[in-house]
Amino acid sequence: MAAPKNQRLDVRPLLARGEQPCDAVDAALATLKPGQGLTVVAPFLPSPLIERCKAAGYSARVERSSDGGWQVDFRRD
Repeated sequence: MAAPKNQRLDVRPLLARGEQPCDAVDAALATLKPGQGLTVVAPFLPSPLIERCKAAGYSARVERSSDGGWQVDFRRD
């Protein structure tokens, strides 16, 4: 059986509207199935989010996007 695909959350539209993406990220993390991860796409490195998620038991893999933004893959350890 194939592993579930990561969910993807692009927070750039939220930030462009002046909204904080924390609630959207928390909601997405809460819906993850076992073995599934969350990829957050942001225009900057979301260091506070990474630290908060690590403290909650998630691992984070960071990658620079070809458009100059960032992708962070979160998985539960």
